[in-house]
Amino acid sequence: MRVADLVAAARAGDRRATARLITAVENGTADAPEVARLATGGDALIIGVTGSPGVGKSTLVSALITAWRESGLRVGVLAVDPSSPFSGGAILGDRVRMADHALDPGVYIRSVATRGHLGGLAATTGGAVRLLEGVGFDVVIVETVGVGQAEVEIAALADTTLLLLAPGMGDGIQAVKAGVVEIADVYVVNKADRPGADGTVRDLRALMSLVRREPGEWRQPICSTVASEAKGIDDLVAAITKHRDWLAGGDHLADKRRRRASAEIRARVDAELRRRYAVPEALAEQVANGETDVATAVGRVLGDTA
Repeated sequence: MRVADLVAAARAGDRRATARLITAVENGTADAPEVARLATGGDALIIGVTGSPGVGKSTLVSALITAWRESGLRVGVLAVDPSSPFSGGAILGDRVRMADHALDPGVYIRSVATRGHLGGLAATTGGAVRLLEGVGFDVVIVETVGVGQAEVEIAALADTTLLLLAPGMGDGIQAVKAGVVEIADVYVVNKADRPGADGTVRDLRALMSLVRREPGEWRQPICSTVASEAKGIDDLVAAITKHRDWLAGGDHLADKRRRRASAEIRARVDAELRRRYAVPEALAEQVANGETDVATAVGRVLGDTA
C-alpha cells in the first residue's frame, strides 16, 4: 500500500496499518519522511508513566485505558521495554499485562525496544508519539522502562508525567530524590492497600513542603491507587485533566510541545552519532591488550587521528 493509503487506513482504525507506519518510523525506512509528512495534526493528550520496576506501571496504564475508553476516547500506548540481548527486540512484558485490551479496536498497544538508548525511552519514541497523534488518537500513553533517579527524558516528551511509587520498596525520600522527582506532574502511590502506603504519602508531602513555588505555579497532587482493582483511577484521571487545563491556561502547553520537538531531534541525533561512530571490536581489543590507550582510540573513532 502507498503511504497515503496506510495513513488513511490508520485514521480509520486499522491497527495493522498503524503498526506498519510505526515500523517505518522506528527503522528509518525510505518511507519514513513521507510518513512523518502525512501523519500530522491532532491534539492528543500525551501521558508519560514512569517509576521503578515493580511499582505497577503496566497495571496502572491498563486501568487508565479502561477509564478513557469508557469516555469514548481512542487510546494509543507505547510501552518501552528493554531490548532483548538475543533479538534486539522488545521483551513484550508490558503488552502481556495489558492483554485485556488486545481486541479493543479503539486501543493500540505497541512494545518499543530501547535498542541501547538511555533515559527510559527509545530514540524513535517521539516520532511514534507524533504519528499516533497524527492518525487520530485522543490519548497517547508512553510507559517508560523502569527508571532510576536520572532517567528523565519522559518529561520532555509528555504533557503530563506520572511518577509511580509503591510502599515497601525502600525509603520513600530515597525513592524520589532529585532526578525523577523533579519531572513529575502527578505523584501516584500505587498498591496503596499495602502496609506503609500512608508513610509514602507523608514522605512525599514532606518533600514537597521544602520546594518553593511561585504564585500560579503547578503544585503536584498525590494520588493513591490500587490499579489492580481500579481503585483511585477516577481521582487520577481528574488530576491529569486538571493539569491539562493548567497547561492550556497559559503558554505552558506550547512550551511543552517545543521541548518535545527539541528532545525528539536530540534523540535522533544521538542515535545517528552512535551509528556513525561505532567502536570496532579490533580497536577495543587493542585497548584491552594495552596496545593503545583510550584517548587515542577515541581519536581514531572520531577520525581525529590516523
